Amino acid sequence: MNKINNKNNYISFLNEIKQRIRHAQYEAMKAVNTEIIALYWEIGRSIAEKQANGWGKSIVEQLSKDIQKEFPGIKGFGTSNLWNMAKFYVEYHDDKNLQPMVGEISWAKHVAIMTKCKDSQERQFYILATKKFGWTKNVLIHQIENKSYEKYLLGQTNFDSALPERIRDQAVLAIKDDYFVGYGELGDNHSERELEQHILANLRTFLSEFGSDVMFAGNQYRLEIGGKEYFVDLMLYHRKLQCFIAIELKIGEFEPEYKGKMEFYLNIINDTICLPHENPAIGIIICKSKNRTIVEYALRNSTIPIGVATYSISTNLPENYKTLLPDANRISERLRKLENSAVY
Repeated sequence: MNKINNKNNYISFLNEIKQRIRHAQYEAMKAVNTEIIALYWEIGRSIAEKQANGWGKSIVEQLSKDIQKEFPGIKGFGTSNLWNMAKFYVEYHDDKNLQPMVGEISWAKHVAIMTKCKDSQERQFYILATKKFGWTKNVLIHQIENKSYEKYLLGQTNFDSALPERIRDQAVLAIKDDYFVGYGELGDNHSERELEQHILANLRTFLSEFGSDVMFAGNQYRLEIGGKEYFVDLMLYHRKLQCFIAIELKIGEFEPEYKGKMEFYLNIINDTICLPHENPAIGIIICKSKNRTIVEYALRNSTIPIGVATYSISTNLPENYKTLLPDANRISERLRKLENSAVY
């Protein structure tokens, strides 16, 4: 018995030490990143000031050569990266929202955001989300190309009232306003079954819409209650949110009665499938089209987490989405909520 206790005590002790080492490594990496960003910021400021005083562009190329001559093998001081440093300083130093955030993420991620996003609030969103959810550079680029900023702002859900605060914003990021269901043949008169099969044929692409923490749990997922069977079109599982995501596919415009059917499914899932430690299931009704006002009224008093989205076979958002984006003050409010929310 003493040997077992000693072994258990050692395992606990070892886990504690490993956790301390990982924490120290993480803090060291953060410190190094902070120093690098500070260095790049100062170099960018110096280059920008010289340019403002009439220095020609050739000075940057010469500076790159001389730095690499002095420090053989050093990385990060090529001509293009020096110009990125100057651009970083020029575009961020007077921005009251971006300037305090320059040390929050790595340089490679800053460059991805800076080069792919021109709007200040869009950049703020991706910096906040990258820091909060630990996105890698590749995940970040995918999120930008997937228009996650616009879909975050436009998403129609009742999550603010129906989900616990600790998982609310992570869920909002996972639930889009429009889903890319994959390339390929999908005729104008396709059926719901054909749409489902199309998604299954492009499953990896479809799952990427939800982020890297979502797993496929099945299609035509069987539920049983009261001696009757019911089938959910698609069932996913979100590891970080620790909840099921039930998806119903509709080939026409959203109808209010779809919400009632989804609530019925979610109640069954919560009572018969979810484990005690898991969060309540989330429902997504994906339609060919929707009237945003009707969706708003349909979800208004629902206490069960549901989102209503559309689907497309193009990765580009429709042009009219730009006119639907909220004003700058409303966007700032949403970004503050994202910044202050807990990480689950």
